[in-house]
This record gives sequence, structure tokens and C-alpha cells, in this order.
Amino acid sequence: MEYTRDVIVVRTTSAGLLHSPLRVGALNLPNRVLMAPLTRMRATPPGDVPNDLMRDYYVQRTCAGLIISEGTQVSPEGKGYMDTPGIYSPEQVAGWRQVTDAMHAAGGRIAAQLWHVGRVSHESLHDGASPVSASALPYRNRTTLRGVNGRPERVSCPTPRALRTDEIPRVVDDYRAATVNAREAGFDAVEIHGAHGYLLQQFLSPQSNHRDDAYGGSQTNRARLMLEVVDAVTDAWDADHVGVRVSPVGPFNGLDDPESAEMGLHVATELAARGIAFLHLSEPDWAGGPPLDREFRAQLRSAFPGVIVGAGSYDVEKAETLISAGLIDAVAFGRSFIANPDLPDRLAKGLPLNEPVPATFYGGDAKGYTDYPAHSA
Repeated sequence: MEYTRDVIVVRTTSAGLLHSPLRVGALNLPNRVLMAPLTRMRATPPGDVPNDLMRDYYVQRTCAGLIISEGTQVSPEGKGYMDTPGIYSPEQVAGWRQVTDAMHAAGGRIAAQLWHVGRVSHESLHDGASPVSASALPYRNRTTLRGVNGRPERVSCPTPRALRTDEIPRVVDDYRAATVNAREAGFDAVEIHGAHGYLLQQFLSPQSNHRDDAYGGSQTNRARLMLEVVDAVTDAWDADHVGVRVSPVGPFNGLDDPESAEMGLHVATELAARGIAFLHLSEPDWAGGPPLDREFRAQLRSAFPGVIVGAGSYDVEKAETLISAGLIDAVAFGRSFIANPDLPDRLAKGLPLNEPVPATFYGGDAKGYTDYPAHSA
């Protein structure tokens, strides 16, 4: 659960580079202002089914070059927060189909973010069973459940259990099945969430991965699950419809791995060899960390020559500077899109922005969700 803390500086001139078209795998985007995945906790319980309110929310934002959906769990085991949608049941697929059909009718494009939270969860979401991870290690982090008053409440995450080696093919198959379901639901692409301390990054990091089997120890072994998932997802669709989100630098959800930059470059090299549509780089400054330096950006670009989407503390000037330098190709904005459904138009015309209301970010109804106004020209 996270929100990119965009720092938007509105200019009086148009955002030329951000508003130029971009080819991303099989998709032709009309602009490079993407909507980042944003956990909003509005799915219908029980069953975590996408609903009409979610449909309206996404349709309002079809002006984005591409919307990347909120994290969507690939299985019941992959759930970590209250009222987050899934993509493993027929009811969920039908709910998402209403969203994508309405978006396409309005001229939009949307990718499903495939999500397994791993240890960032709670036993109450799994009928008393422990959340799973690479290893059974205690750690300090919290997740969000429904409190006694029906409102979101932060609670501590328990120590997870380690996935058995013989369970890992089942996890990979969950991603494969979710990709098939995403296609049936009408999504234009999928993004694998490999960032922010969730399951795939828990396998990448030696902080959370103390395994002694083929999925632990060496850099190659720790990256094995991530790459098996990518291979399964591209097999279920194709590489031109698949992106991957990574956060190789910075602390997220109890992980602050000093070796993460090196692993990030290794993963990027492997993803480039697979020809995926885009690499979505979540940068540490949105969460209070330092901005990425040019050296790492240059190394990442060398490792991954395809489309790189930056997400972090971006303003228009920073976005255009890095696009012009060839270090990124597009920017995914988070909180700014929550409060400004017409964000690309506002940026292009130098219009003032609505301020988001954090109290309505998680859970609830239309308030703070679909009631932010577009700019009246």
C-alpha cells in the first residue's frame, strides 16, 4: 500500500515531452503521463470484487497515457489489506470487465497490476493461517484491516511461514492464471509487482530470504522466483503486454537491503533479455528517501534499453529533463491523479491542481474517490 508523493510544479507552458506519444510494447500511448497503481480499498466484500464505484473512478482518469491498476491479488493467499480487489475468481473477472469495457468506450488504456503481498499481511485475512514469505523471519511492519468501526485500522504483521519448495510452482501458476484472467477481463496489459517489499522482493533480498534451496543464497537463486513468474506471465500472454515494477533502492515495507541496487541491475538485465514492454521504476524519494543519482539511472538504462517508467517525487521539469536525457521514457503520477482526474490536461495547460485529502485515501465511498472535480475551462 503506497502512494507516489508527486511534487507538481505547474508551468505556464505546455509539457511537451510528457505529452508526446509513446510506443510501449503492443500499446500506443497518446501521452507519457501514466497513472501509478494506487491502493484505494473500495472492492466489494466478501470476494474482493471490483464494482461500479471503481469503474467510475477509473473512467474519470482515462486521459492518462496508461493507467496501471491498483494492486490486484493473484490468489487469496496474496491478499494483505482490506477490500483490495483480486483477479482469481469469475466474479472478480466479471467486475474488472465492467471497468475495462467502460474505459475502452471512453478511449482509455489500463494494465492490471498482479500482486502477491507475501508477509505484508495478517492471519485474519487467511482464516488464521500465517502469511507466507521466502523465510520465516520476524520483521517490523504493519498492514491495514477493517476495524471494529468499519474503518481501516493499522495492525502489526505477524512472522510469516516460509513457502516450501514444492509450493513455489503453485505460486508461479497463480500468476499465470491471473494473466489469463486479466486478458479475459479486457485489460490491455499486465504489470508484475516486484517492488515495495512484497513477495517477489522478499525472495530477492537477503534480509528476508535465508533459504538454502534453489531459491536462496546466490543472486541468481534469489532472482529465480521473479524470473519464473515473468516467464509464466509472458507465456500466458506475450512480452509485449507485460511490464514489471521494481524498487531497487530505498526502504519499503520492512526491507532496506544494501545490496538491492546490484540485484536491481541484475533483474533489469534479465528482463531486458526477455523483451518485456516496460520497466516501472519506483524511486525512494516518494517515501522520504534520497532521490536516485544519475550514476544509478545510467546503469539502469544500460541494463534495460527498453521503456522505463519513473515514479517518485516528480515535477514536470524533472520529468522532461530525465526523458530528454534518455534516462526514462514516461512518468507515473500517484497522489496527483487521486485529486485530479484530468491531470494530463492540467499539466499541459499549466492549470492549478486540486489537493488530495489523505483521510479518504483508504476505504469508504465516493467521498475523496470520485468527487474530485475536473478543471472547468
